[in-house]
Amino acid sequence: MNQISYKGGFKYQLAEPYEVETGITGYTNAKTKWFFLSPTGCLTINSGYAWDGPSGPTIDSKNFMRGSLEHDVLYQAIRLGLLPARFKAIADQRLKTVCLEDGMSKIRAWWVVKGLEIGGRKSTLPSRRQKICYAP
Repeated sequence: MNQISYKGGFKYQLAEPYEVETGITGYTNAKTKWFFLSPTGCLTINSGYAWDGPSGPTIDSKNFMRGSLEHDVLYQAIRLGLLPARFKAIADQRLKTVCLEDGMSKIRAWWVVKGLEIGGRKSTLPSRRQKICYAP
């Protein structure tokens, strides 16, 4: 019988490449198959990138999707050691900014960031890297 290997936990997959200026500059090693953060701060996320969307007790609304994408990539870069852990706060603030730009209410955006301040740190730890599963 053939065995498959897979990773779970993803709900969304980027259909087209996405580029955004992050203000995070000076990093030359922040690159994977799925994203690249240039030394000038331009984040390019390749089509096919998969993420879990907004996390926690929340609703996956349109005004949360772009922010969750950027946030998940930045947290992944921290988990992989491509960005220092101190960028967690910058990633969290960027999420809030993007969600507000996309029409999220100020109180909901505040609540999202408050939740990340309380429980988000564990998601930046290397031990939280996506594990490969096997079946059967």
